[in-house]
Amino acid sequence: MPKQQRFKTKYPGVYFIEGTGTDGKPERVYYIVYRRKGKLVEEKAGRQFQDDMTPARAAGVRTLKVRGDQPTNEERREAEREIKESWTILRLWEEYKATNPGVKAIEKDEDRFNRYLKDTLGNREPKDLAPLDVDRLRITLQKTLKPATVRNALELLRRIINFGVKKHLCPALDFTVQMPKVHNLKTEDLSPDELTRLLQAIDEDENIQVANIMRMALFTGMRKGEIFKLRWEEVDFERGFIRIQDPKGGPDQRIPLNDASRSVLLNHPKVEESEYVFPGNDSGKRRNAHRVVNRIKSRAGLPPDFRPLHGLRHVYASMLASSGEVDMYTLQKLLTHKSPQMTQRYAHLRDDVLKRASNLAGDIVARVMNVDKKTSAGSVDGQGT
Repeated sequence: MPKQQRFKTKYPGVYFIEGTGTDGKPERVYYIVYRRKGKLVEEKAGRQFQDDMTPARAAGVRTLKVRGDQPTNEERREAEREIKESWTILRLWEEYKATNPGVKAIEKDEDRFNRYLKDTLGNREPKDLAPLDVDRLRITLQKTLKPATVRNALELLRRIINFGVKKHLCPALDFTVQMPKVHNLKTEDLSPDELTRLLQAIDEDENIQVANIMRMALFTGMRKGEIFKLRWEEVDFERGFIRIQDPKGGPDQRIPLNDASRSVLLNHPKVEESEYVFPGNDSGKRRNAHRVVNRIKSRAGLPPDFRPLHGLRHVYASMLASSGEVDMYTLQKLLTHKSPQMTQRYAHLRDDVLKRASNLAGDIVARVMNVDKKTSAGSVDGQGT
């Protein structure tokens, strides 16, 4: 193959050859020649049209490379190969997603990763991370974000690295990721009067779909997402159970279909073309109900910070806990909590029940003592006659 002719430019070390562009038209391809660490380097600077390259720009690139301010093309390619072959946080995250396609809330995790981790630590390898790197990230995030959001971002970082360690892709961190303390375990409740007003507002609302969503949250304690994705096939009217698929990332669970929720579902209008109990406008899975829910909340005059759907789950749990008739283990199962610690937030509601039980014990002892006194008194009187 004959060697292509080189055409000099007025700039030293810059020449071009006549090539062909992607459109088939003639295009100049500029090259630069320079010495780097005593070695002669000859490499392409760019194309005339595709890269908008000119002789002057090529000369500028050459100057940067002669001074060492810009790597040679070979050095750049080698660096790219190293990045591609190394298990950076970004690459581990991509592998994590590919290995766990069914992980619950993967979309939220991806949003967290892109927002808080990708630009800051994405190109770093776990072995190169120091405690100061994570501390700086945490401090930066804490300036604008809530502690729970910062904790979720750092927990995702830890989970990605732990995944890499488990798959033997990277070494474990030699330090512990310090998590911010979160004190946001909010337990919401309604007074009897507020609950009465809410039930009345639900009954009066014209949107039967959302009204019944709120009733199901109150009568079963199901999470909003669980209600939204509930299918008719998961409601067992015969055996009296509702099957909940992967509740908050855990294994499938069954909860009782109590009389109140059974009545709601038996009278609930079905959308023929949908498999969902409470479908969205497109007959697919519902995404939200906040407009109607907030309308009902406003009509009932509930506190501004009361979260209508999640709050009703708390109301359900609070009513059972304070009744004294449901133990914490049973409540944990009804709420499909993965650990008893999650249910402990309701334990304080049993204080009055425990007090009543304690007082009852005292009353029983007092009654027994009174009976003994009367018996003893009767015996003495009998002896004296």
